Amino acid sequence: MPAEFEPKVHLLLERLEQSGWRLATAESCTGGLLSCLVTDIEGLSHSFDSGFIVYSDSAKERMLGVTPALLASKGAVSSEVAEAMAKGALHRSSCDVAVSITGYAGSAGADGKAGLVYLTCASRDGEPRTAKLDSFETGRTAVRLAATMKAIEMLLEVIPSTSRK
Repeated sequence: MPAEFEPKVHLLLERLEQSGWRLATAESCTGGLLSCLVTDIEGLSHSFDSGFIVYSDSAKERMLGVTPALLASKGAVSSEVAEAMAKGALHRSSCDVAVSITGYAGSAGADGKAGLVYLTCASRDGEPRTAKLDSFETGRTAVRLAATMKAIEMLLEVIPSTSRK
């Protein structure tokens, strides 16, 4: 695990344990990186429910219920699709909170925005929160790492520090 992630991932685990919440992830451009980092920590099995890696549009449709109409009208890299992915993960798992990541990690997409990423964090008891990252010029790995860090930070903002169950 990259050193800069370790304290935040440990804090995320503590927060999940304290709250009694379970986590699901829905990842496109990060290809499971967030799930990998989270499951690097021993003892997470009771807090991590599932990880959906949905790189293609058809996977987003099949696994998360993102509609073909939404993908056609907004594109796979959009705030609307990020929200649909998070809600889909929330509804297709036994989790309390889900985070989604969709974007162009390397080469530019149809709109010419290499590095454009949308993330949504959704919980069963709150409104979804969406963030946009679009200032990357440093390559595929840097985009994926920055998006993963942002997802962890969003989860820490949403997951309560005390039990709500």
